[in-house]
Amino acid sequence: MRLNKILKNTLLVLTACLVLSACATKKEVTDTKGQMQGDVYTGTDTVKYLADGVPDRVFFATNESILTTASRETLRSQASWLRKNPSINVVLEGHADERGTREYNLALGERRANAAKDYLMTYGISSDRITVLSYGKERPVDSGSNPLAWSKNRRSVTVKAN
Repeated sequence: MRLNKILKNTLLVLTACLVLSACATKKEVTDTKGQMQGDVYTGTDTVKYLADGVPDRVFFATNESILTTASRETLRSQASWLRKNPSINVVLEGHADERGTREYNLALGERRANAAKDYLMTYGISSDRITVLSYGKERPVDSGSNPLAWSKNRRSVTVKAN
């Protein structure tokens, strides 16, 4: 009876160790096009162009709506192009990664798009020319469930309004 209990406990401990070691296994991201700086995507494989040489999107850190240095540079390029094309209006689409509730991500996407709008406005673009729209986590650019995919999805995209 005692031997049976020791065997059960030993088996339980071994099983727990096996499960915990499996959880600790880290998967490597093998996408060679993607680049990460901290937890912010800095690659170009998902970037399209609003105009020749003017990227259409900016990226954000996890749970943040603060613009990075690279994001501000991109938005300055967008503002310059928009000043040269005063008849064009834009929609700023805010996005989030898959983590978090639908409601939280819709609000976060809106904060991100508004951060981009505010920055464009500081460079002389009228708020009348900018519409903000949040998709939250509903329109991922990368459907993966890993840090690189999440980073690509934390974005604000500037598109020409119809």
